[in-house]
Amino acid sequence: MLELAGIIILGILAQWVAWKFKIPAILPLILIGLLVGPIAAAYLSHDGTKWIEPIWNGEEGLFPGESLFYFVSLAISVILFEGGLTLRIKEIKNVGPVITKLITVGSIVTFFGGAIAAHFIFFLPWKISFLFSALIIVTGPTVITPILRNIPLKQDVSAVLKWEGILIDPIGALVAVLVFEFISVEGGGEFTKTALIEFGKIVLFGTTFGFTFAHGLNLAINKRLIPHYLLNVFALASVLGVFVLSDNFAHESGLLAVVVMGMVLGNSNSPYLKELLYFKESLSVLLISILFILLAANINMEDLLLIYNWNTAVLFAIVVFVLRPLGVFLSTHNSSLKLNERLFIGWVGPRGIVAAGIASLFGLKLAKEGVEGAEFITPLVFMIVLGTVLLNATTARFFAKIVGVFLKKSNGILIVGASKASRLIGNYLEENGRHVVLIDSNQSNISKASEMGLEAFNSNVYSDSLGDNIELNDVGYLIALTGNSDINKFAINRFGSEFGENGAFRLITAEELNDPNHKPKQGIFIQTDDFISLTETTRKYPAIHEIDIEGKDHYESLIELSAKEKDIIPLLLKDETGELHIISNIDKEEEEFTAGWQLIYLGKPFDIEKLNKTEIKNEQPPINN
Repeated sequence: MLELAGIIILGILAQWVAWKFKIPAILPLILIGLLVGPIAAAYLSHDGTKWIEPIWNGEEGLFPGESLFYFVSLAISVILFEGGLTLRIKEIKNVGPVITKLITVGSIVTFFGGAIAAHFIFFLPWKISFLFSALIIVTGPTVITPILRNIPLKQDVSAVLKWEGILIDPIGALVAVLVFEFISVEGGGEFTKTALIEFGKIVLFGTTFGFTFAHGLNLAINKRLIPHYLLNVFALASVLGVFVLSDNFAHESGLLAVVVMGMVLGNSNSPYLKELLYFKESLSVLLISILFILLAANINMEDLLLIYNWNTAVLFAIVVFVLRPLGVFLSTHNSSLKLNERLFIGWVGPRGIVAAGIASLFGLKLAKEGVEGAEFITPLVFMIVLGTVLLNATTARFFAKIVGVFLKKSNGILIVGASKASRLIGNYLEENGRHVVLIDSNQSNISKASEMGLEAFNSNVYSDSLGDNIELNDVGYLIALTGNSDINKFAINRFGSEFGENGAFRLITAEELNDPNHKPKQGIFIQTDDFISLTETTRKYPAIHEIDIEGKDHYESLIELSAKEKDIIPLLLKDETGELHIISNIDKEEEEFTAGWQLIYLGKPFDIEKLNKTEIKNEQPPINN
């Protein structure tokens, strides 16, 4: 009981440490597992026993006999199903040629290059070498995101790394599963007629069961045959059922079935897909926390000593400094990415949770079956995972500065609220060279923003996950434009320091509008309009205009006229270089306007005749009595 509770406690503690210090969770998880396992047995225990012993003498410990295999298999099936849910076919088509090549050409380079290196450096059989190379294909968002979260990068660079990690996760897992299944078939993986038939059966049953049950589950969800409170646990039971059922029809086809099931369901039209994904993410955190401490603790010191030599360093160097850059440079050839951006992408390639988890499962199974060289799989993959995570977590920021991809100033703009007015303003900013991201909890608003070509995603400002989005790495301005004043204030208070280093602004409230003596410092525009007037103006005149400013007096006349006229809302200033400036109560009195400046405003065009009258009135000398 103490060991089981200890695994859960240590696992969640490791997750907290990862969150606190903004490092990949896999790093403290595996280090804790090694500490309570082989390190404790070798150096800390007086009798040479591990503090946590998954299997002892084959039939004792937390998971005696085959129990560890069963638990690891079921846990990996849930993790792979969640990975499959994140893979959207439309994203593969639309993410661009660079990312498409990275998950194809880059994977091929790693698959064949890694196998050749493992075979000739460690003299492993070809089938084990190819299994090793298949396992190190994947990077994964769980290791990429924490590393990139605090590195301000150009949007294209962070997007390439993020989407590569998301898309290659289930693809790499699928390749590893196929290679393992071919090794596991009759004939020990030799290319014989029987082996080929067995391999075909595995692929057939795995894909068929995954495809069929995914559609069945989706139909049951859409027809509301499952009560809402049972939806998540029913989906979990379905995943485990498909895994076991497929495995019974064709041994080792279960993992393939759940990957396919996740991919099919992830591309369905289920209205509850996001809810399922949130549940699976939460469950995966718990399973991963238990799994990796358990698997790392199960490694013996003898396994670690197998790779305690210079051959390991050579293999690591080839994987990290040859294969990764080679795959990236081949994939980005003739792309719009600059040399320094390609160098940075080639440097950042940490292997993730899927690689370590599947490696442990496959290594344990093949070693028990007596397959030659199988004992190297788990320690070698763990070495690649730990090494790449440590290397990238400690050097990515420094390397970004060396090659010149580190943004010195964050000019991106995060707009909270994707109403029609926000979309118009965001579109103008985007057309004038600013990176704009809109967030909203209303999916309809997000869809309309996406149709305009704006970067927008469904998110809640009360969710902690907002800070996990690496799309916001270059954001330095925060503008809250929702119709809810409480949300606007919360967004400024909660994320102002994180995303508003250059300025955090919000719409004023109706109460603040009627009290000109107490205008907030964070008020956006010229603080004469609240959400209602912004919405009404957008409804009547959905257009943004530019007007030249001839001097400070002219600017003040424009502001005065906009205050008198309805349906004119000054938004921004554009200087002679094209740089945009946000109007606020702090800087509007300090700006010096020279030739080439423009006032950007929303609503109906200025009446030039009225404007001239306003200017003449302002220029009249005072009357002396």
